[in-house]
Amino acid sequence: MALDALIERVQRAPDQASAQILSGEMWQYWADAPDDTAQEILNRGMRKRESWDLLGARSDFDALIAYCPDYAEGYNQRAFVNFLSQNFEAALPDLERALDLSPRHVAAQSGLALTLIGLGREAEAQDALAAALELNPWLPERSLYRAPGVSDKPGEDL
Repeated sequence: MALDALIERVQRAPDQASAQILSGEMWQYWADAPDDTAQEILNRGMRKRESWDLLGARSDFDALIAYCPDYAEGYNQRAFVNFLSQNFEAALPDLERALDLSPRHVAAQSGLALTLIGLGREAEAQDALAAALELNPWLPERSLYRAPGVSDKPGEDL
C-alpha cells in the first residue's frame, strides 16, 4: 500500500526537509478522493476553509461525508474546521471516525492529540501524540510531546 511505504520512508527520513516532502506526499494520498464528485466537494471545502469561510467549508464537508461516508478525509477535514472554530467537542467524534476508517492517518492522529489538548485531556493527548509520532517522528507537534515520567517543569521529573 502506498501509505505504508510513505510512513516507512518518513520514519527513516534523515532530516526535517526530507520528512516535509514525504508529509506532502501523504497529504496527496489522503486528499485523493474516491471519485470526481467527491474530489470537487473536497477541493471546494478546502478552498473555503483556507479562506476562513468555516461555515461554508463545514457545509461542504457535511455533503462529502453524506456522499462518501467511508472516506476518512471528509471526517478529518470537518474535524479540522471544528478545531479551527475551537469546537473541540464536535471535532472529537470526526477524528475518531477518520481513524476508524484509516488507522494510520497521521494527520487525524495528530489532530486528535491537539483536540484533546484543547479539551484539557492532557494524558489522552499525550497518548495520541505518541501514536502519531510513531508513524511520523518529524511532525511539527513533536514539541508538545512529554515522554512518560518527564515533567515539563525544569528539575521536576515524575
